[in-house]
Amino acid sequence: MRNIKDMVKENRKVRFVFFRDGALHYETEDGFIFPVPVEDAGSATFGAEERAILLMRYIRKYLAVVEKARHDDTHTP
Repeated sequence: MRNIKDMVKENRKVRFVFFRDGALHYETEDGFIFPVPVEDAGSATFGAEERAILLMRYIRKYLAVVEKARHDDTHTP
């Protein structure tokens, strides 16, 4: 399992990769790609590069989705 603390520590950055299905997709320095729903943006500005800690909420949410999928996949008959 990936460690969110390692992804956001020491001013690590995320960079914008692509837009699809109503979400901005960012990539952490270690290659983890996660979505940020545009509907959550409100009037916020999202740059091409951001401090990872600012998007930690979305990293955490998507890590949970990935872990649940991994768990469900290993426990299907």
